[in-house]
Amino acid sequence: MSNPTFHIAFHRLDLKYTWAISRNATDFKLNGFVTVSDGTYTGIGEAAPNVRYGETPESFQTWFDSLTLLGIQNLEELAQTLKAQNVPNALRFGIESAWVHYVCAKENTTVARFFGLSEPTLHQTSFTVPIMPIGDLAQYFATYQLGRFQFIKLKVNRDNLVDFVRESRKHTLAPIIVDANEAYTNPDILLGDLKKLSDQNIEFIEQPFPAACFEEYRYLKNKSPFPVFADESITDEADFDYLAESFHGINVKLMKAGGYLNAIHLLKEARKRGLKTMIGCMVETGLGISSGLHLASLAHYLDLDSFLFLKNDLYPLVSEMDGKLFLDNKQRPV
Repeated sequence: MSNPTFHIAFHRLDLKYTWAISRNATDFKLNGFVTVSDGTYTGIGEAAPNVRYGETPESFQTWFDSLTLLGIQNLEELAQTLKAQNVPNALRFGIESAWVHYVCAKENTTVARFFGLSEPTLHQTSFTVPIMPIGDLAQYFATYQLGRFQFIKLKVNRDNLVDFVRESRKHTLAPIIVDANEAYTNPDILLGDLKKLSDQNIEFIEQPFPAACFEEYRYLKNKSPFPVFADESITDEADFDYLAESFHGINVKLMKAGGYLNAIHLLKEARKRGLKTMIGCMVETGLGISSGLHLASLAHYLDLDSFLFLKNDLYPLVSEMDGKLFLDNKQRPV
């Protein structure tokens, strides 16, 4: 059996509708798919570039072409090599997860078992509603039958937060997660808006200010009527003293964490500090979503819905029924 080789290819993922958040909008994504193979066993990992972190398909290709990965013997060596070379986080995850999936195929085991975690079963996911004209919400909720989800996440900006939440509430009984993607800068303006939502069954608020607004988050946590979760404030590294002081929970995305190993570390450390944990995603196929689902035992919440936004899922490894996710056992784990 030959030494495993690494390859990357990019595929366009067309969306069912425009994906709009506070800082950008798009109708498609171009994700990378890393393959590790020795000719007998193969593993594939997904890398979803995110412009918020300066990641692009072009930069991923350049980084990948510059890497020397021959002779890698184990996961720890691979993770250290990628970290030492400052490989972008999402690309690191694509490479590391491809290696893990290759080893799991070779050893005929699952990702959860490989990491000593509980196997995923049926797990509730939230469903995220992108920014859109408020008049379109009724049709959107009906078309995509969002009543089946336990939580609804709303993408908002500082101009539409109150009206967007109130209109959405007309179409769902589920608790609402409000995600502003760093749209606010003034905590008192945000608090004024949040006070108007006291009767709207808000589960928590996610990353309303830019990550650099340290004092604003400390101030907000003490005054907010709802729990506050960090997203952009935690990437592959985390100041847990600050996070515990300023937030009630964190959103760990494997594409930000840079690999399974680090994502597991971040989730476990957060729980030790008394923080709630959510596993989130970028726009990903069922391949990337399955990676998050493998770690579900470490999370209080799952926000692993983006495969449902795709016109065509290239890797249908995850199924959804009544708002619950499960691994498709008809597909061999990758």
